[in-house]
Amino acid sequence: MPRRAASRMAYEPLYLEYLIYFNRDRDYFECHEVLEELWLEQQRDPLYKALLQVAVGLYHFRNANVRGGRIMLRQSYEALRNYPAVTLGIDLAKLVQEVGEYAARLEAYEEQPFPYYDLTIRIVDPVLEEATGMTAQSLKPQLPQRRGPQRPDRPRHRAE
Repeated sequence: MPRRAASRMAYEPLYLEYLIYFNRDRDYFECHEVLEELWLEQQRDPLYKALLQVAVGLYHFRNANVRGGRIMLRQSYEALRNYPAVTLGIDLAKLVQEVGEYAARLEAYEEQPFPYYDLTIRIVDPVLEEATGMTAQSLKPQLPQRRGPQRPDRPRHRAE
C-alpha cells in the first residue's frame, strides 16, 4: 500500500473540490462527481473510491435510502480502515471511526431509527487547509443541489 501521510504535498484540484463540497456545502452529489473523475484519472485508486463512497452513503441516507446508505458506508469503512491515521492531509482515523459508527447505526435502523446527520472531514495538513481555503473562494456552491445526473447538453457548473 502506498504511503499517503506526507505533508507538503501538492493536492489534486478535484480532491480540493471534494473536500469543499463535503465540508462547506454538504453537497454529496457533487462530491461524487468530482471524486469519481479523480478516481478514474488515478487508475481507480481504492482510496479515492472509499472516500467517494462516504459521500454516496450520506447522499443515500439523506434521501431516505437507508439500505443504500448502509451499503456504501460499510464498504467505505472496510476500505478506509486499512490506511494510515493521517492520509491525504486529513484525519482519516476520525473519519473511519465516524463512518463505522454511522454504518453500525444504519444496520440497526429498523429497530432504532435516527435522524440524518452530516459528517465533517477534519483537515490536519496546513498546506491542504490553505489550498482548500483558496479554492473555496472561487468554487460556487451548486444551488439548488442536484439530485441526479444532468443531461449532457447542460453545463456541469452554473454561472452565477
